[in-house]
Amino acid sequence: MRPSADELKAKWKQQVGNAKIAWGKLTDDELLETEGHADKLAGLVQERYAIEREEAERQVKEFLDKNR
Repeated sequence: MRPSADELKAKWKQQVGNAKIAWGKLTDDELLETEGHADKLAGLVQERYAIEREEAERQVKEFLDKNR
């Protein structure tokens, strides 16, 4: 059974602290707005850290895999 959207949002709120450690240049509000969506988060990481999209996607995938 897949978790509901509300369950995913609640879990993401718990992970924001870990994400803040990983990407300190992102604000809590920005992280909360992504709601754990990998594409949105990768876009923010790419923009804030001026890195290639592929690298941002790699970092986000690694983070999400480690923190699920």
